[in-house]
Amino acid sequence: MTPNQLRNEIIGPVLKKMDLWSENAETLLLGTAVHESAGLKRLRQYDDGPALSYFQMEPATLFDLHDNFLSFRPEKRLLLDQFQVEKLTLSENLIMNPAYATAAARLQYYRVPEEIPTTLNGQAKYWKKYWNTELGKGTEQEFIEHYKYYV
Repeated sequence: MTPNQLRNEIIGPVLKKMDLWSENAETLLLGTAVHESAGLKRLRQYDDGPALSYFQMEPATLFDLHDNFLSFRPEKRLLLDQFQVEKLTLSENLIMNPAYATAAARLQYYRVPEEIPTTLNGQAKYWKKYWNTELGKGTEQEFIEHYKYYV
């Protein structure tokens, strides 16, 4: 899959179906995916780490999203549930179902009280603070370089 295919065939349509689309959200999710998955080449974290999907979301993060956010917002939970394949576990949905992984990533970012920045530099900082966190190995500069290279 190419970055444009991911944007046009999955990210955009999923966000629009969720009624959570904006150009900034679409760009941030695409940037997250190309950076986290080494240009859409990895669905599982290097060295058998726990992160899954192009977005490299850890199952623990998905469970936290369910337990501490969606369980108190049933209307938002429905936005994620509409993409879930019921015969798959939540973790299997992350790795095998790109629409579900996209919806989960969007809702994880939706939890953030700050608006998504409009610039690539701003989105790199946002990604680092709210997705990768200060404990993560990724850097804002890598996010920017990967976006420019892959997209």
